[in-house]
Amino acid sequence: MYIYAVNHLLTQADMKVHPASISDIAKALGVAPSTVSRALRNHPDISHETRQKIQEFARQVNYRPNALAIGLKHQRSRTIGIIIPEIVHYFFSSILSGIEEVAYSKGYRVMICQSNEEAERERLNLQALLDHRVDGLLVSVSKSTTDFEHFKRAIDGNIPMVFFDRICPEIETDRVMTDDFEAARLVTAHLTGLARRRILHLAAPQHLTIGRDRCLGYCQALKDRGIEVDPGLILPCDTPEKVLLLKDQIIGIAPQIDGVFAVNDLTAIALMQVIQDHGFSIPGQIAVAGFGDDSVASIIRPRLTTVEQKGYEMGKIAIEMLLERLENPGETILARKRVFPANLKVRQSTLSDQYVSLHV
Repeated sequence: MYIYAVNHLLTQADMKVHPASISDIAKALGVAPSTVSRALRNHPDISHETRQKIQEFARQVNYRPNALAIGLKHQRSRTIGIIIPEIVHYFFSSILSGIEEVAYSKGYRVMICQSNEEAERERLNLQALLDHRVDGLLVSVSKSTTDFEHFKRAIDGNIPMVFFDRICPEIETDRVMTDDFEAARLVTAHLTGLARRRILHLAAPQHLTIGRDRCLGYCQALKDRGIEVDPGLILPCDTPEKVLLLKDQIIGIAPQIDGVFAVNDLTAIALMQVIQDHGFSIPGQIAVAGFGDDSVASIIRPRLTTVEQKGYEMGKIAIEMLLERLENPGETILARKRVFPANLKVRQSTLSDQYVSLHV
């Protein structure tokens, strides 16, 4: 009878979308669901013999506790929802590593969604995470997001949220970010310090705080050197695909410039390939700097000067801020902002070979 019950339930489980439940086990063994529940938790009210029988049966039918049901019972799922623009991006994958290390060490799971830089997909991702009863959210907004009502509604529903890297300035909540203004000012000042005065800036969308702050830092560094900001040298271009799309325009500008500051490394590297293919030397004619210290920045030739972003550390800080709120639900914690300082990594894409051999 026992073997029949196991085989019968396994056959049913194969035919069903959902795995065996406590009710399924109770029905198969002819006991109450409460008896099964207690037996699986080793409750002393259930005899040792019955506990063994039920636990062995549960193993045979591959029973797994329903985490969502348990979470609903205790009003917590111990699951953190994460929304990022792209998982394949080195910076965001580094952040995820930091988040996961802390989350799993504290007994939390994570659910990761990527918006692919689409505002609507971001909105759908957020709703899916809320439907799965996540305890809190970690978010880096998509570059096409201009309306933040979906995030405001989540916060109004008492869902703790931390923004990282790409933040929402309209929402007063915890945030973790790089000092984008100072980082951009630092890298541009590095270029002007090398007597580069016609510096092209490949910029991110200006409605994004990172895009606006990096552009402002670039402008400030020029002003500090007494160099007039030329709007014609600020080009909306923040992906390798856009570099290729604007290739003719970039090549047309190239003879007039002696430096480039790109808003991220992959865009800088794409530009380097384009201008080198058209006979321009780096850094001899045009010095190039990026932002992010992507893993390929030290592999490309010449190696790319860039601003280091501490993604792993940012991820750890973001999840720690969120968990502090989750573990202290009755405590009033004012919105906090953690800003990571800029760190410039100087490589051959901005310095001559002679200087590099002596100083790097």
